[in-house]
Amino acid sequence: MAKNKKVEIEGREITIISDRSDDFISLTDIAKHKNEEATGLVISHWLSTRFTVEFMGLWEQIHNPIFNVTEFSNIKNEAGANGFVLTSKQWISKTNAIGITSKAGRYGGGTFAHKDIAFEFASWISPSFKLYLIKEFQRLKDEENDRLKLEWNLQRTLAKVNYQIHTDAIKENLIPKELSVANHEHF
Repeated sequence: MAKNKKVEIEGREITIISDRSDDFISLTDIAKHKNEEATGLVISHWLSTRFTVEFMGLWEQIHNPIFNVTEFSNIKNEAGANGFVLTSKQWISKTNAIGITSKAGRYGGGTFAHKDIAFEFASWISPSFKLYLIKEFQRLKDEENDRLKLEWNLQRTLAKVNYQIHTDAIKENLIPKELSVANHEHF
């Protein structure tokens, strides 16, 4: 099940969805740093650049076995030309992309991208914004790791205590006292 977390960068709240080993960061939240009202346009302008299309295509080829390379080549040939516009939904539907998702809805909706892609987008918005995002993301991951270590240690301690309780109960209730005394005499 996906868990939402938030970090704050330069006064902006950025949503991060973690699901198993993948983290997806809200491009919509990042885009608000550039233009509060037109986040979709900001994302679309970024997606329409030749550099971004090449980066996204390479990322997908590395991570996505069902990536549509033929459609990617068509998009790459058009990228950067005057009038070329690419939305996240077009990218996803044409190429079977998995590195970026787009959901409709007022709460929980928006465009999210794998952390690798989101950091690249943040760099396009502002190099300082990208650096702060990386630092906050790393801080969040360090906190999660510390919590997991603590939980693991707690589970380990509980297992140890439970083992002692179980073995004591077995000694007291299941092993006949005569057998126990007889076994000790042989040793």
